[in-house]
Amino acid sequence: MTTPPGSASGPPPAHRHLVNILSRKPLTVARAARIIASVTVSVSILSGVLIHFTDKKSFPNIGDGLWWAIQTVTTVGYGDLVPTSTAGRLIAAFVMVVGIGFLTVITAVITSSFVESARNRLESTSTDTLSAKLDQIGTRLEAIEAGLKNIGGRHGDAPE
Repeated sequence: MTTPPGSASGPPPAHRHLVNILSRKPLTVARAARIIASVTVSVSILSGVLIHFTDKKSFPNIGDGLWWAIQTVTTVGYGDLVPTSTAGRLIAAFVMVVGIGFLTVITAVITSSFVESARNRLESTSTDTLSAKLDQIGTRLEAIEAGLKNIGGRHGDAPE
């Protein structure tokens, strides 16, 4: 049995709404940075709250959990608050990976912006220089053509 063209085979993707949101606009450096930053902030807040409920001994209040999450996601990790339960350590591992990814992407975004800016400056400078050179060549060609017409006109008038 074949599926008619244009119809979906199987159930729709679970994250269709998320895919639609992300694919509405082209992914730019700034948009990628905003997405990564949003995910990082969300993970930090969520993990700060979760760590309190999974490891109440080490994190007696949500404020301590949020402080720990910020330390962990920024890879500072003072060591004043450390998860001791297995669930807490799993949350910590996830937050560490997100934090490392966040720092890596932000560094890449900044580097990409600098490279793009330098490339634009070089291209505009070389384009301006090339345009000026082409204008000079065009002017010289017009002068050469005018000179050739004058030479051709003198030879065609009367023999000397």
